Amino acid sequence: MNKKLDWNDYATVLRIAEAGSLAGAAHRIGSSHPTMFRRINAVEAKLGVRLFERFRTGYRLTSAGEKVAAAAREIEELTNETERRVAGHDLRPSGIVRLATTDTLLCGLLAPEIARLRHEEPQIVLEVAVSNETSNLSFREADIAIRPSAAPDEHLVGRRLGVIEQAAYAARAFEPADQPSRSWAALPWVGPTPLMPYPQLHAWMRDAGCDMSCVCRMDSVLGMHAAVRSGLGVAILPCYLAEADGALRRIGPEVEGLAVDLWMLTHPDLRQTARVRAVLDHLGGRLGHALKATASVR
Repeated sequence: MNKKLDWNDYATVLRIAEAGSLAGAAHRIGSSHPTMFRRINAVEAKLGVRLFERFRTGYRLTSAGEKVAAAAREIEELTNETERRVAGHDLRPSGIVRLATTDTLLCGLLAPEIARLRHEEPQIVLEVAVSNETSNLSFREADIAIRPSAAPDEHLVGRRLGVIEQAAYAARAFEPADQPSRSWAALPWVGPTPLMPYPQLHAWMRDAGCDMSCVCRMDSVLGMHAAVRSGLGVAILPCYLAEADGALRRIGPEVEGLAVDLWMLTHPDLRQTARVRAVLDHLGGRLGHALKATASVR
């Protein structure tokens, strides 16, 4: 029997360590709980040592498991770095480019530009990962990330596309009419759920006295947008999303303290890859212009 570990063995240990459970690891790689159970048992049998302590609440690395997981991380990083460097030798703007962004940015800004990119660069296939979680470009979860950020990671390169302004919006048929900010607490608000990762909006709602006036809460900005369109109440929305919606009207100026920079980022090893460079060049100027145009609408 071969007692040496292969990369799949190392990857199994690493995925379970990251997820903290067999079910979580299986979900991440599209496998099943029984498969992960068989894999980790086989790895431990090869080594003749227990790599995880099994608890009702999950799996925790033993000291031996920590050594194997650390080695797996080094192998994965070396593999990803090699793939990035090899990809950098591509001279043709063709192939797959993985783009990570948020659902709101995709619907409000990116979708039309992706269609234009397809027309101009038909040999490039975009794989768009829509998530409000931060993607790890170092581990090739994406080639390009387009996200709001106050402080992008220092190891990434890219450009600031502009500023995302935020303002209060209501449906056009919504009553009462525009009110000054001092009366906002009297309005019915659509706010974020407590679990929505939007600390700036949570703080503004609380400080403005609007948090207790919420008639509905959503766990996404798109959900808040849909609720406002239905006439349920008012909400703080990004101007690039709401200004383009003829069913909405702005009921106040941009909200101070909620503006955030929009960044387009990639890994240094990928920026000169032809297909990545083509996407960066296409989206960079167009998105910046679109963002500025929506922010300037009054």
